[in-house]
Amino acid sequence: MQDATVTEWIREKYKSLSSAMNERVRRHWAAAEARSLGWGGVSAVARATGLTRKTIYKGIGELEAEESVPGSILPPERVRRPGGGRKPITEEQPKLLPALDALVEPMARGDPQSPLRWTCKSTGRLAKELRRQGFRVSARTVGNLLHQGGYRLQGNRKTREGKQHPDRDAQFRYISQTVKRFQRRRQPVVSVDTKKKELIGDFKNAGREWRPQGQPDEVRVHDFLDKTLGKAIPYGVYDLTHNEGWVSVGIDHDTARFAAEALRRWWKKMGSKRYPRATQLLITPDGGGSNGARSRLWKVALQNLADRTGLTLTVCHFPPGTSKWNKIEHRMFSHITMNWRGRPLISHEAVVNLIAHTTTATGLRIRAELDRGRYPTGQKVSRGELARIHLTPAAFHGDWNYTIKPQ
Repeated sequence: MQDATVTEWIREKYKSLSSAMNERVRRHWAAAEARSLGWGGVSAVARATGLTRKTIYKGIGELEAEESVPGSILPPERVRRPGGGRKPITEEQPKLLPALDALVEPMARGDPQSPLRWTCKSTGRLAKELRRQGFRVSARTVGNLLHQGGYRLQGNRKTREGKQHPDRDAQFRYISQTVKRFQRRRQPVVSVDTKKKELIGDFKNAGREWRPQGQPDEVRVHDFLDKTLGKAIPYGVYDLTHNEGWVSVGIDHDTARFAAEALRRWWKKMGSKRYPRATQLLITPDGGGSNGARSRLWKVALQNLADRTGLTLTVCHFPPGTSKWNKIEHRMFSHITMNWRGRPLISHEAVVNLIAHTTTATGLRIRAELDRGRYPTGQKVSRGELARIHLTPAAFHGDWNYTIKPQ
């Protein structure tokens, strides 16, 4: 019989029997096959099964011992002798786990000078550093030890808000009470903010969408601004009472005048129709950014808005570091992000359409429009302009809560 034929014949037998064999039976079966083939049998069985020659010779020795002195090897119910097999690596090297912990969590283990504190902690790097310290370990073993120790690959989670302002909770209560008061009087209440700026072009957009298998949208490798296409700056206005929103998609800069213009467009296209008898408008923005509490230009822009609409504007800013509590973030912007996930934002028109077609099961409706206006940065507010603002600060935190009336 040809060598290739013998090897294939043994391989087929081994495939059909291997699932039913334990370690000891597999070793003895391979030894019996090797002996039946005679000279070269051990090599043939090793090639066909993947077992080592050492394992097959061990099986042959056990068969011969059993034949000469029955019962001299293991009883049938055992696979190995008591205490046989390789000991766990943590028993052979008891200091391995503490050393691995010190590399993975140096600050928690009191070792701020860990050699891997400032590098990527891949299993390969961890194994290399452990070997440098004298341990015998592979990258795969490191991975197994990490899993056994309760470690998993994880990203960062935004949970810390930094130092809290002492009046944070009181401001939350003040905003809640003011919102309810306006809603009882059927006056509009809006949450406003700027969504993350987006690059326009065939750039990767996080997320996945259904496409024919093997045909993903091809996008650029590097995310560098395309000066021809530019970027999109979505500024949103969310109506808390009616679950409706407006987004102005800017192409220039995110300034206070851009934010006020977005509010004006919302009022003209949506707000005035929804609240035909409104005389006041409550705005709840973040504490910073283009609509920040300390921005003079924001207050000047709001005065212009009040004069043009005839509305008395009441503003309640969220305390510093609490922007994620702003209603627009999780009631509108999050749904926009989900709607365009996995789709390259190839043009400003695509951004506007994807935003405008965002809906939810709870009835969210959004209108969007491209704002091609220019909003230069670095504009200064003179003392004269500041003096003309008809602003009345609230009794509680007048820097966060104030009212601007039309002139």
